This record gives sequence, C-alpha cells and structure tokens, in this order.
Amino acid sequence: MKVVIQRVSGANVEVDNKIEGQIEQGLMILVGIEEADTKEDIEWLCRKIVNMRIFGDENGNMNLSLIDVKGEGLVISQFTLHASTKKGNRPSFIKVAKPDFAEQKYEEFKQALGNYLNGKVQSGKFGADMKVSLVNDGPVTIVLDSKNKE
Repeated sequence: MKVVIQRVSGANVEVDNKIEGQIEQGLMILVGIEEADTKEDIEWLCRKIVNMRIFGDENGNMNLSLIDVKGEGLVISQFTLHASTKKGNRPSFIKVAKPDFAEQKYEEFKQALGNYLNGKVQSGKFGADMKVSLVNDGPVTIVLDSKNKE
C-alpha cells in the first residue's frame, strides 16, 4: 500500500459537482492499493500517519503530530500511485488491486484511520471521477510505502 500525505490548511473533494468530503487543518491522504496489501499494511500506515511529527509547534518547528494538533484526514483512493513507468510512455497498472479488493481495503483504511482520529476522517468516493482541491501547508508532502518500511 502506498500513500502520499500532504499537510493542508484546508482540502476538499468533489464528485459530480458536489462536495463529498472537506477538512480544515490536517492531512490529505492519497491511497494506492495493491493485491498484496493486508490489515498489517493498513495498521502500520495509519500509525505512521497519525504520529508523524510534521506540524509546527509554537516555534514553527515540525514537532507535532496529526493527533497533537487535533487535525483531520481527507482520504482519496488513488490507484495511479502504483503506476509502473519503466517501459515506454504509457504507465502500466499491473500491480493495482482489483476493484472489489481495493474498495474493501480502502474502507478498512478509512475505518482504521478514523479510530486513531476519533472519527475525524472525510473521504472521496471510491472509483469516482473526483476533483480534489487543497492548500498544501508548507508545502509538506511525504510518500509512504508499507512494502518499503526501512
């Protein structure tokens, strides 16, 4: 499972010109799921995300976590995170999980993250054409891969 997290001062996602999810201070989280992903991948990523010290303290140093700042999460499914670009100019998505499996893991991810954040999680709609808007605060953008923990 791969995620891209972006520290935001605000973000939202629209589906069919209607706001599906919206947050203020927190993290916008793009989630890419592959067939090999497990509950352990989800738990590792969620713990890492909520405890990562990437928010500014009173001196402006990145010493506070999402939990510390009582931030929110906006979770967006993003299968293109598993694109392989090694050959040619057209990305291959061979590692991407099949939709039924991916949606199940996406829902499990949202639930696990919500458990850490006392339900302060919004999301897009799995498989939909979404329009995502955000104000990247910093900017701070970090990529995590549960298959590459070292």
